[in-house]
Amino acid sequence: MENDMRKIGMLTSGGDCQCLNATMRGVAKSLYGSGKDFQIIGFEDGYKGLMYGDYRVMRPEDFSGILTEGGTILGTSRQPFKLMNEPDSDGNNKVELMKKTYKKLGLECLVILGGNGSQKTANLLSEEGLNIVSLPKTIDNDLWGTEETFGFQSAVEVAAGVIDNIHTTAYSHGRVFIVEIMGHKVGWLTLYAGVASGADIILIPEIPYDIDAVVEAVEKRNNSGKRFSIIAVAEGAISKEDAALSKKELKEKRKAPAFPSVSYEIGHKIQERTGQEVRVTIPGHMQRGGSPCPYDRVLSSRFGAAAADLIINRRYGYMVGINNGDIVNVPLKDVAGKLKFVDPQSSMVREAKLLGISFGTFD
Repeated sequence: MENDMRKIGMLTSGGDCQCLNATMRGVAKSLYGSGKDFQIIGFEDGYKGLMYGDYRVMRPEDFSGILTEGGTILGTSRQPFKLMNEPDSDGNNKVELMKKTYKKLGLECLVILGGNGSQKTANLLSEEGLNIVSLPKTIDNDLWGTEETFGFQSAVEVAAGVIDNIHTTAYSHGRVFIVEIMGHKVGWLTLYAGVASGADIILIPEIPYDIDAVVEAVEKRNNSGKRFSIIAVAEGAISKEDAALSKKELKEKRKAPAFPSVSYEIGHKIQERTGQEVRVTIPGHMQRGGSPCPYDRVLSSRFGAAAADLIINRRYGYMVGINNGDIVNVPLKDVAGKLKFVDPQSSMVREAKLLGISFGTFD
């Protein structure tokens, strides 16, 4: 019956970001204000809460005052997709546990806020017959089907701010500073933060670097009278030599790394070959923290409202995204397992090169 209470589950999964609360607020305000009888049930710590029935019935006031609050009021945890079909510590099937909780609570649908792995699990649950609406959360901006993810611009602001602050100390001491930015497989965050903060060299996973080209870029600045160089390095940046290895060879090599991270390896080689002091700064989880920037608050609010619209109209199996400024609904099956990489031939990279930024290549 249309007048019956409609129970909606909600969870946040994977790494946190600044806009999870803002997005949940967008969903909740839109549902509560729809004139229909909705009840939202929040699961604690992501899929783990759904598995083991760890939930609380939310109230409208729970979503009040959280637009500018980072993190997630529901908590989150990582539940790797590749382990979803493996039994838990008690031998239980994880997917069946989630389905059981969903049915026991009489949920009409489940709203999932998460990144790549979370979207794959969302699609799995959709294929198992659960009604799912998902929202694209990740500071990496790597989800296929949406031009932007919520959390990305806020993380860019944090990362760029770190590089901004490095400039003065780099100049004062005449050093090379490497700032390691989050991003194992894609370089959107490093690319945007690097351009925004005037980095001299940007190294991202999609463009394997040549250490000779990196050293040449540093020496070129030195020879032109510049006292310092700033290098923005994605944590997943890879040399052209390592990029040529097979997956098995690369995995074997990384079992016993000679350096704590790629930034330290690059720094060691630069200092060895130029004699210039090198320092590495890793902002780490700072990039996930703090308040969401205004741009992300707007995006999150729009995403939340659009998700509510899908729920109100009982349209399930979609991830909400954005394309050319317009909200789009992308089938979950089209999103799951796909990453959105930086195109080395894109206008963004081309324009960065015109600005004099090196990507560690000779082209």
